[in-house]
Amino acid sequence: MKKRVKVLSFVLSVVLLASCSVSESNGDSSKSSDTSASASNSRSDYKYGKIDIPGKDGALCGAPIYIAYENGYFADEGFDVNLISTDFEARKIGLNNGSIPIVNGDFQFFPSIENGIDVKVVDGLHEGCIKFAVRPDSDIKTVQDLKGKKIGVDEIGGTPHQVASLWLENAGISADAAKGEVTFLPYSDGNLEFEALSKGEIDVAALWDPLGSIHEKAGDVKILFDLGKDPYFKDHFCCFLYASTKVLNEEPEKVAALLRAYRKAQEWIYENPEKAVDIIVNKKYASIEDKDLAADLIRSYGYPSADKHNESWDQRVESDVKYFVDGLSKIGYLKSDPQDFAKKIYQKVDVK
Repeated sequence: MKKRVKVLSFVLSVVLLASCSVSESNGDSSKSSDTSASASNSRSDYKYGKIDIPGKDGALCGAPIYIAYENGYFADEGFDVNLISTDFEARKIGLNNGSIPIVNGDFQFFPSIENGIDVKVVDGLHEGCIKFAVRPDSDIKTVQDLKGKKIGVDEIGGTPHQVASLWLENAGISADAAKGEVTFLPYSDGNLEFEALSKGEIDVAALWDPLGSIHEKAGDVKILFDLGKDPYFKDHFCCFLYASTKVLNEEPEKVAALLRAYRKAQEWIYENPEKAVDIIVNKKYASIEDKDLAADLIRSYGYPSADKHNESWDQRVESDVKYFVDGLSKIGYLKSDPQDFAKKIYQKVDVK
């Protein structure tokens, strides 16, 4: 198997920092949250004042952001949070200058760091939330059947594209567009992507939850790949938390406070998946009416109980960073020395 591919500079330059995020509208950075939030989010004694956090992107797996906001965990830690929807350039500028202190994203973030985005991995958020779907009558059974096929993604360089690329490359199929072994087609909306699949315009649709799971349950599609079950990706973080290096250096206690809020949310979701779904659906953070399905999906993302947030948790985060650095390096998506790069991009934060 050919282990390295030539990565187009365009792809690396446009990689979005939103992992596990689904673009809302056209990535208008001016869109922010409604004013409706829990009562504790409206108090006036915020230690750290007002901050922006990208968190209005429609993905069910963004649950810790929604819950930390709605349950007042951000407010309890001293933040007046404004949830926003941003494009790549706004995130890049905000992270580099510190106006956006933290974002969630997966390993597709790593090439962007290599290209100059000044952030560090500071925690793990959850496990898999992406499915690749084919039509019920499709003769595509395995990754080996994808040579010569068209694959729909939300954007070139985004998370589903990077996941598909790593999956293909590990199976010996080049994901390099110039080689033509597969064709990636971007769709700005998951429903448009599903429609293209139904019409036969694409052979595979790489879909975020909950859309892929909704159509699977309805019998509209067969699932070819599940990020949370695939042997290579299973039991590894698909989504990490990334902090602005500027904020880490200048205000480390601020990052620690943010991580405490995220961890409170993760632990509450673990204990209360149905209540979390009620909040997410009722507040329209994700489009899904089937609350039982949503609760099953929430459970599958591996949000931790309180006793899991210990030294072994931090070791797992560091280990998974190295795992995906190695994987991306083998297929040519990273040029740096894997061991040095993994050490460079991870920073443990004392949240006590």
